[in-house]
Amino acid sequence: MAATPEKPAPAAASRRKTGRHRGEGQWAVGHMTPLNANEQTKKDDDGLNVRTRIETIYAHRGFDSIDGADLRGRMRWWGLYTQRKPGIDGGKTAILEPEELDDKYFMLRVRIDGGRLTTEQLRVIGEISQEFARGTADITDRQNIQYHWIRIEDMPEIWRRLEGVGLSTTEACGDTPRVILGSPVAGIAEDEIIDGTPAIEEIQRRIIGNKAFSNLPRKFKSAISGSPLLDVAHEINDISFVGVDHPEHGPGFDLWVGGGLSTNPKLGVRLGAWVPLEDVPDVYEGVISIFRDHGYRRLRTRARLKFLVADWGPEKFRRVLEDEYLLRTLADGPAPPVPVQQWRDHVGVHRQRDGRFYVGFAPRVGRVDGTVLTKIAELASAHGSQRVRTTVEQKMLVLDVAEDQVESLVAGLEALDLRVTPSPFRRGTMACTGIEFCKLAIVETKARGASLIDELERRIPEFDQPITININGCPNACARIQVADIGLKGQLVLDDDGNQVEGFQVHLGGALGLEPGFGRKVRGLKVTSAELPDYVERVLRRFQDEREDGERFATWAARASEEALS
Repeated sequence: MAATPEKPAPAAASRRKTGRHRGEGQWAVGHMTPLNANEQTKKDDDGLNVRTRIETIYAHRGFDSIDGADLRGRMRWWGLYTQRKPGIDGGKTAILEPEELDDKYFMLRVRIDGGRLTTEQLRVIGEISQEFARGTADITDRQNIQYHWIRIEDMPEIWRRLEGVGLSTTEACGDTPRVILGSPVAGIAEDEIIDGTPAIEEIQRRIIGNKAFSNLPRKFKSAISGSPLLDVAHEINDISFVGVDHPEHGPGFDLWVGGGLSTNPKLGVRLGAWVPLEDVPDVYEGVISIFRDHGYRRLRTRARLKFLVADWGPEKFRRVLEDEYLLRTLADGPAPPVPVQQWRDHVGVHRQRDGRFYVGFAPRVGRVDGTVLTKIAELASAHGSQRVRTTVEQKMLVLDVAEDQVESLVAGLEALDLRVTPSPFRRGTMACTGIEFCKLAIVETKARGASLIDELERRIPEFDQPITININGCPNACARIQVADIGLKGQLVLDDDGNQVEGFQVHLGGALGLEPGFGRKVRGLKVTSAELPDYVERVLRRFQDEREDGERFATWAARASEEALS
């Protein structure tokens, strides 16, 4: 019989007296018994093993043959999520069972560590999109490419083609070490502090696909960049290595841990440690091992590293890292300097350190397709480049362009509606997958973002300030709504007639880089999707009217009245 509030159960009373808490499922303190269905699934069979079943059973017998634990769990270890069945509105997202939401097609995520691609790899990505994914191919804000409409029957051939050019979907999803973000201008930028590419490559070799790290409490996000622009959103990753110049030791990395967004956002914290390039893989392995061993596995909502870091604090975390995992002391080091500009997406034409140029361009909210990607590969090759890069802002770069080829390349990109000199709205608007394909989403995002760009360009063409508008289909913040100038969290709202319609809760004044912080929520401020262009125009015009010289939107939003923001 359950204990009443007046008389606590003996175990609870005992915990209260001794100060001990219920186990959080931490392996390091002996809590090895799975405490939820997800942990049981991972204990039953490593997610990496599901590939064999996909290739030998499911690809031959079809979708209906897939075991449920594989379908909604382990297949993520190979980049596969079931996509949303068409026609299910946002009001049913939290009501229906998973099998009612599942379509018989998959999203497939191709991991692109460091955003690094050859033109040959990009061509293959484009061809797979056209042949197997109904032309879909989105650039994500984690430098990956995502397909939709993938059939399980086609996965062996897709893997054969991707791996034939050195690409992978290994651990692109799941409770694993996800893609390693990297500066898209690593090794070529004139102002680079240090090139982190060798560390990314060694971590890939050592960690990705290694069963010692394939059962984490939840996903593990990482970033490595030596750019002074702080171009990998290091503040919101589980682990980040940020380029700094140590006054005694020279170029290396400042170590950050414990960042993450979703429904409980936290900015990463500095450990105050300087890490030389050659030690980055060891330190990465130490931090991910702490997460594996000490991370909270009892509740999925507390299973990210940020909760452990918040409970321990940076001093204890660094001490455990050094004393129990690295078995050596890290040098103290300086914080990264504040970047001198707000845009850090590398869009535009820029000189490389070798005298050639890179050209960054902006699709609409990351939405491209297989035909466009193939044409980008052809354009880059025709203008002497064999390398392209993706960014954490859903943008793309062509590297190594000779000066006499730049103008022609820019013209070719613009002809594909890939803007090299985009408006602030095209440049700064980001959107997640949304209800079109995502089972967690409540509202449409991609089409809404594209139409918002068009409306704002038409209504306020004179607007010339950096602005970020991030649109998310649910509370999980895949599009980083809390750290945008204008963050839009999808939800159902009431219109003027009392009808429940698609809309957004508004966050204002979030930022990364210059002054990192989370956006302000004005009490009761929600807008319908239909009202969105009117609302954003109104707020931006007020910003134009009220801003002080040199004032950024985030700074203005922090001091503006609720009336001005409504």
